[in-house]
Amino acid sequence: MLIQDISHIQLFRLGSSVVTVGGVFGALMLVVLFMAASWIIGTALKRIRGRQRLGQGAAALYIAEKVLTYGLVVFGLVAGLSSLGIDLSSVAVFAGGLGVGIGLGLQGIIKEFVSGLTLVFDRAIQIGDYVEMHDGTRGVVQEIGPRATRVRNNDNVYLLIPNSKLIENTMINWTRRGETRRIHVPFQVAIGADKEKVRECVIAAARDVPFTLPDTDERRTQVWLVGYGDSALKFELIVWPTLEAVKRPKAMNAAYTWAIDDALRAAGVEIPYPQRDIRLRTFFGEEGDDALAALNLQSKPHPVPATPAPSVNDAAEDALRPEPEPEPEIAEERREP
Repeated sequence: MLIQDISHIQLFRLGSSVVTVGGVFGALMLVVLFMAASWIIGTALKRIRGRQRLGQGAAALYIAEKVLTYGLVVFGLVAGLSSLGIDLSSVAVFAGGLGVGIGLGLQGIIKEFVSGLTLVFDRAIQIGDYVEMHDGTRGVVQEIGPRATRVRNNDNVYLLIPNSKLIENTMINWTRRGETRRIHVPFQVAIGADKEKVRECVIAAARDVPFTLPDTDERRTQVWLVGYGDSALKFELIVWPTLEAVKRPKAMNAAYTWAIDDALRAAGVEIPYPQRDIRLRTFFGEEGDDALAALNLQSKPHPVPATPAPSVNDAAEDALRPEPEPEPEIAEERREP
């Protein structure tokens, strides 16, 4: 009897609705019930998703997990207000004013929450993707939360990146659609080195690296001459590694650089060092043959250089490579009238 008396105690009146102690208690129990259901369903879906390999199934489960967990919490809040006997239409003006105040005070949190929903439904990034931010931050996406996306880098350090940063700034998704990417590994040799010899030994070394993919018509291991430096020819090794190697860029580049150095040393190709050539134009006022005669020396005839064998220009061949087919969604957009 005492409990019934307490439950009917009026706390305040909101419009034509009277809020009682029992109504508040019932609303809280309803909200807690929906939040518990949200947690149970989210935990179950997360465990199921953890047992599956990364792919379309895991991505669909992740979207279902976020929609159900967020939806149940919002629905629980609405149901709790309705259980109080409050006519939501009668407090529309109050709710609007309150919403503006909350929006101004919590605009950062709301911005990140909406950005998180955009990332989930847009599917520009998915769980397991290896991404790189504009500031060089890299890592594997572990979870897209309501405020921030959790990323684990190759040092097993977890980074929390605000969701809006992934939308507003340039982001590289290295493993989108589960495909590998072409990698450029720079190196230098001394000026005058045999370009064909450099190409052959470096390509052979790259192919011996265990995570290098076999050559195909579209993906080939190549060596490009890209410029000149101080006493050096600048080259780049163009190679297609496995997807797992792409997720470890520093270790991957270090492995290729190590293999290139071993190959160049074994082939006797000189590594560039700073050099300075000194030309003596006159000797006691004499030049050319007169200077040699003054020193009792004779000029040696220069042998006629042999015609060099034709070399393979990988960069020229790559420039003629046909353009790859557009991604499926792009192809569908182009087919639409």
